[in-house]
Amino acid sequence: MRKIAGLLGLLGILSIFSGNYDLPEFFSCAPISVSAAPESILPGTISVSSNSISDFLPQQNAAFDADVLITLPEYSGQASVTVNGNLPFFTEKERSLWSAGTEYYSDHDHLHRCQVAYACIGPETMPGANEVRGSIGMVKPSGWHTVKYPELIDDLYLYNRCHLIGWQLGNENANEKNLITGTRYLNVTGMLPYENLIANYVKNTGNHVLYRVTPYFNNNDLVARGVLLEGESLEDDTITFCVWCYNVQPGIIINYATGESTVDPNYRVPSATNNIAAPVSGTQPASQEQPAIIRQTECSYILNTNTKRIHLPSCSSVNEMKPSNRKEFSGDISTLLEQGYRSCGRCHPF
Repeated sequence: MRKIAGLLGLLGILSIFSGNYDLPEFFSCAPISVSAAPESILPGTISVSSNSISDFLPQQNAAFDADVLITLPEYSGQASVTVNGNLPFFTEKERSLWSAGTEYYSDHDHLHRCQVAYACIGPETMPGANEVRGSIGMVKPSGWHTVKYPELIDDLYLYNRCHLIGWQLGNENANEKNLITGTRYLNVTGMLPYENLIANYVKNTGNHVLYRVTPYFNNNDLVARGVLLEGESLEDDTITFCVWCYNVQPGIIINYATGESTVDPNYRVPSATNNIAAPVSGTQPASQEQPAIIRQTECSYILNTNTKRIHLPSCSSVNEMKPSNRKEFSGDISTLLEQGYRSCGRCHPF
């Protein structure tokens, strides 16, 4: 039903061309022109087909271009920073054209890189209570390398197959259009708090959130420099955010052109850190000068205190767990990681 709803949403967009609608510039079939800057982070080149439905959908956020990107601060220990006063760039037409259950994943560009992903997140798009995330290990996103840094990364591996729209929101498994080469830090510390915020809101209210995730690449780089996350609840004003998440890993130098990496010889492990730029809900923008304006994202998990694994409540492993090893947890995932807990390999809670 979710896929059908998505198709109907796309057909609904096509129907506007038979009426008297004035389309915003965002919906132009022409490629978006961006002025080149030697050190700027530029959106990836987009390949479009003149006969595809995707021609009539926005291909990237035209309001967030190279001129905006070069004004963002260099990464300095904060996983994300607010953009545009923490207000999404959605237009009124974009808000009105999306219907419940709609999901859209752009085609790869000429370098096989993922582009923008959109969804109207709601109960229609999210996995059911008993669904378990499927395997995604066969997907090799652009710039992919399997490399470990056990001395610096608790979960060993530098890169994750990072969902643009998280599985808990879109129920997409091995969708190549939805998986980029993202650092563990981007996946867990940067994006996960916002995904949890949306998931918990939808579960508690049954409402919907317009959500857009856009990866940005510098020229012909195969690994994105970061992703822009935009979220806005549609039935109320509970959720509003617009943030840039850095695709970095503390202590690691990444060659974004190829995905190769090496240890930063100048890096010193901090004695105590809290690098999560937690979501700020509502319309009050977060201050970039004071990133400690934090609202911890709460999510419920089942812990195995013996194996130190984190499980979703619906995970089949929970039923196999000894009662003495089972513990319920509701709180921020970073707290568990700091205590040495790891993600369950069966249900993949994050």
